[in-house]
Amino acid sequence: MLKEMGKPAPLSIHPLPQSGSSRIYFRCIYSQGESLVASYNPDVKENIAHLTFTNHFKQVGLPVPAILAKNSSFEYFILEDAGNETLLDIRLKEGLSKRVKGFYHKAVEDLVRFQTEGIKGLNLTVAFPAERFHKRSIMWDLNYFKYYFVKTNNLIFDENLLENDFEQLSARLIGADSEFFMYRDFQARNIMVKDGRLSYIDFQGGRKGPLQYDVVSLLYQAKANLPDSFREELLKAYFEHLEKHHKGQKTGFLKTYPLFIYFRLMQVLGAYGYRGLYQHKAHFLQSIPYAINSLKEILLKHPVTELAGLNRIFEQIIALKNFDFIPLNPEKLTVTLSSFSYKKSGIPVDVTENGGGFVFDCRALPNPGRIDELKMFTGLQTPVINYLKEKPVMKEFLDNVFGIVDQSVDNYLHRGFNSLMVSFGCTGGKHRSVFSAERLRSHLTEKYGDRVEVRLAHIQLDREGLLP
Repeated sequence: MLKEMGKPAPLSIHPLPQSGSSRIYFRCIYSQGESLVASYNPDVKENIAHLTFTNHFKQVGLPVPAILAKNSSFEYFILEDAGNETLLDIRLKEGLSKRVKGFYHKAVEDLVRFQTEGIKGLNLTVAFPAERFHKRSIMWDLNYFKYYFVKTNNLIFDENLLENDFEQLSARLIGADSEFFMYRDFQARNIMVKDGRLSYIDFQGGRKGPLQYDVVSLLYQAKANLPDSFREELLKAYFEHLEKHHKGQKTGFLKTYPLFIYFRLMQVLGAYGYRGLYQHKAHFLQSIPYAINSLKEILLKHPVTELAGLNRIFEQIIALKNFDFIPLNPEKLTVTLSSFSYKKSGIPVDVTENGGGFVFDCRALPNPGRIDELKMFTGLQTPVINYLKEKPVMKEFLDNVFGIVDQSVDNYLHRGFNSLMVSFGCTGGKHRSVFSAERLRSHLTEKYGDRVEVRLAHIQLDREGLLP
């Protein structure tokens, strides 16, 4: 394919991490300091939008990676290499250093240029999936939120009341001035940093739309977790740049700005639900608690009591407890243990980048849930503990588990790894799996001491409010 596009064979080809889409990227190394990026995407309409927008933005002087070649099917592109590091990477490593703040201020300045200069002469007939921000596109995102986050987490809501709120919210969002370029996903993960300069990617879903959405996307990006004071600083800088390009927008902007924050957070939670809870992608799972925290903050500043259906859902979201993600200790091996119900909660998802670990099925073991005098207790309580301790098959099962897990722990400690996941499942997730997870925690703590950090979650007990 490289030959068809007039490019020589590289010395080596390396796959790049995928994000949320079906696009696949590869870095093609030609020599020391010389590389290109090859991409494949089967969605030709999206690729045509990418090509058209890229060429236009290059013409008006906006910093985007050039498309150097394409094949005849519009599925394969060769692009300039924008580097390995994103602004989000740097933000997470450096905090709010002077350099990070400078990059964010530059991004805000460039955003205004995309919105006001980038729209001039842009061929929007190729925009995909929509030419402009309209009610249908709003409802796509709101329903994404409803089906992939609200329903996935079994939140309680009145469907009719929620649809009324969706109608009211979409009408107010549509009322914003929408004659600008809406980048659609202007966030630090799509801002590349190379040799101290910023370049911008992932704008192919852009369309004509309002200013607020992209500002919110940058300032309220969940994992970037910008402090409110810095958001205010950036918003002030944004208005100063906007006034130079398009005067008199600030008042109208601020009228609907809080609603766009809610709208973007709902779109993001829908994406995190789909990409994280359904597709099990670690980055999106790790981002959920940050998005929930952002929702808590905005509810305090701008309550939405007039949207009763949404407000009830928001209150349930900020009360969710099963999305806490504590970063791993790089100096220790963290063993993440959990008990779960095969029937009710399913196998736990690994929120690290490692793809999972051991899953032990406890359903062949004696079941206290079938004994009248025990079924109301849990694997944390004495009657069930004593019952299972007395079963030889339980001891045999755990001895086998300890041997298998110890082999991995010993190996991971020797190799300097920092994560191992072990899960125990049973039918109801309250007896055998809980007992087993507790026994393994005691075993690991006793055998390895402070060389390992053991984190234990009883998923079904937590969901049913049965934890002590």
